[in-house]
Amino acid sequence: MSYRSTRRTNYWLGLVAGMVVAGWLLWNLFRSTTKPPLISDWESHQAMRLVLAEVAKDAAVNDLYVGTGQVADAQARLQAIPGSPSVQRWGALYQLARAQLNLGHEAEALENYREAYQLLPILGSQLPENVRAVFLIDFGVAYLRQAETQNCCQSPTGNSCIFPIQADGQHRQTEYSRAAMKVFEELLATVAVDSEPGAAARWLLNLSAMTVGDYPDQVDSKWRIDPQMFASDKTWPAFANIAPLVGVARFSMAGGAVIEDFDCDGDLDLFTTTWDPGGAPSFYLHEAGKFVDRTEQAGLAGITGGLNLTHTDYNNDGYCDLFVLRGGWLGQRGCIPNSLLRNNGDGSFTDVTFQAGLATPSWPSQTATWADFDLDGDLDVYVGNEANAQLPAACQLFRNNGDGTFSDIAQPAGVSNGRLAKAVTSGDFDGDRYPDIYVSNYQSANRLYRNQRDGTFLDVAEQLGVAEPKDSFTCWFWDFNNDGRLDLFVSAYAGGIAEIASAYVNRPFDQQATLARLYQATETGTFVDVAGQLGLTRPHHPMGANFADIDNDGYLDFYLGTGWPEYREIMPNAMYRNVAGQAFTDVTFSSRTGHLQKGHAVAFGDLDADGDLDLFEQLGGFVPGDRFYDVLFQNPGFPNRWIDLQLLGVRTNRVAVGARLKLTIGEGHQARSIYRFVGSGGSFGENPFRQLIGVGQADTIQELEVLWPVTGVVQLFRDVPTNQAFQIIEGDSRLKRRP
Repeated sequence: MSYRSTRRTNYWLGLVAGMVVAGWLLWNLFRSTTKPPLISDWESHQAMRLVLAEVAKDAAVNDLYVGTGQVADAQARLQAIPGSPSVQRWGALYQLARAQLNLGHEAEALENYREAYQLLPILGSQLPENVRAVFLIDFGVAYLRQAETQNCCQSPTGNSCIFPIQADGQHRQTEYSRAAMKVFEELLATVAVDSEPGAAARWLLNLSAMTVGDYPDQVDSKWRIDPQMFASDKTWPAFANIAPLVGVARFSMAGGAVIEDFDCDGDLDLFTTTWDPGGAPSFYLHEAGKFVDRTEQAGLAGITGGLNLTHTDYNNDGYCDLFVLRGGWLGQRGCIPNSLLRNNGDGSFTDVTFQAGLATPSWPSQTATWADFDLDGDLDVYVGNEANAQLPAACQLFRNNGDGTFSDIAQPAGVSNGRLAKAVTSGDFDGDRYPDIYVSNYQSANRLYRNQRDGTFLDVAEQLGVAEPKDSFTCWFWDFNNDGRLDLFVSAYAGGIAEIASAYVNRPFDQQATLARLYQATETGTFVDVAGQLGLTRPHHPMGANFADIDNDGYLDFYLGTGWPEYREIMPNAMYRNVAGQAFTDVTFSSRTGHLQKGHAVAFGDLDADGDLDLFEQLGGFVPGDRFYDVLFQNPGFPNRWIDLQLLGVRTNRVAVGARLKLTIGEGHQARSIYRFVGSGGSFGENPFRQLIGVGQADTIQELEVLWPVTGVVQLFRDVPTNQAFQIIEGDSRLKRRP
């Protein structure tokens, strides 16, 4: 049996062993009674800890991204090859260097990269030019990664890795950046600058030169990117990263993030995860302007992993719970249970996944959406799973039974999907109060499941023209133009750094595959893609993404956390401003939020309670060597007014997911409407359920309407003052002030 086969067998044995232990624990609860009792909190929590401990133990060796087995494989291959120069030895050195770099063993990786590099002139034409080019890019990036570790990771500043790199974001130790520049220059001297490797090398050369202060003057003119491509919009102010100052700059791999008031004290708190199978979450409570890590006190030790998470109040007790998603991208190895973490209301959480009936079957996933699909007053959850030819991972629609348990009704409801789902979102796009579901699938057509209001759904994506892009990722419903109809944003996740680079130098790239779709809802119930005409013409690779009204003008803006697992995919995260629903402008560089590290979960919330939305981004890549610090960009403030609304459902679910807000305001002699639909925002990272809504220059909201989805009743409030916070309870005619 091969080493790789042995590792695969060990994985399944370890996971099965964990499940056997958990099963034994649960069986002991049932064996003495004729009618099985409900599993206790303690048994459910311990069962999950046992399973996750086995997963983490196996992953430490065998996982493709975090396990040491990849290095062991490469070392064994290299040792079996004679020491004389050969393509085989070169390939083994390259494989070993990549594996070592993934684990963060940069010095060892560079040693093997250098040895492989020295073989290039000896092997000559034995190596195809495209293979040589990719190797040189990876070699240069390995130097650049070492430079980042020495500077941005070991001595971070507020400007570290903010593109374009300026001031104290530049590296103090320049040796490795300059070594990277030499490699990229060598490649550019031998390939066409318009070729795919040429475009990538040009981008990386200019970026490396920025880190040492050589850009633009010291970059050869034939490879220099025009600085005007990174010009700032002076009307948009700069944001400052205050994460280290307030205690939320965790150094971790990719993960999820949720902003919410978990202890119901009025202040917003923060919860993050990491997809490291052995990595614990971080639960930060807001205390006196700082954030204090209460993970241990919350009972979360051993509840590890999670590429993403969502939040909800599934039991309508007034305290927001969490749902941690696991196994995304891992195929058969990703069949790991998700975690439903019940908020106990005392600062602690209990994993009730087994108790709730959500543990099995478990499929690889990273996405879920909560909504009241049957309008019975509690929240159900649709989980997007990742099917492939070897793994029939159907998506799951768990109906909330109202007693703390759930039942999977996906198959009779017609929403099994059977494709590789990367994001799911829900919203009432057809205005019948019943939430519909959009599924963003990777490498296949997307789905739009229309709620038939009888427990079934119908896929109308092709019919309504919203099945593209084929390689898609994050998605969300929103009303970007304030016409009262839900529109749909779907990002593309295709191409690579060459396409990103080409866009910055006005070179052609595959727009059909790489550009996002912005589907605007029409009066006839169809959609039309308006992304191009509204200015969304630059490719990005968003993994995390979310939307919010950043400047309080009443129109929703958005932010993209970008990247790709490969180290070479270095690109700025992106912020877009909504210009009165008529256009979007890229304000990344002026806002100073174009972070170059891999961007994952994005969450907006007024964390400093000053009436504008701050931006938290969970950063870090898919491999241990690509960890980075999370950031919190503080909103500098805009000269607009706002209102903060917390809706509490009575017949509708407690956090009012699905409720529609309509605000009618007057600015000068002009009246306009602002619409909001209560939810948590985008599909990778979540905002609080309470709504902070910008109202431009309006001193008073002339009319405030709330449509409650279960009953269809509209509550109306008139002459509501702005720059204040209120609570609205379903059925209560009073508008209650909040501190």
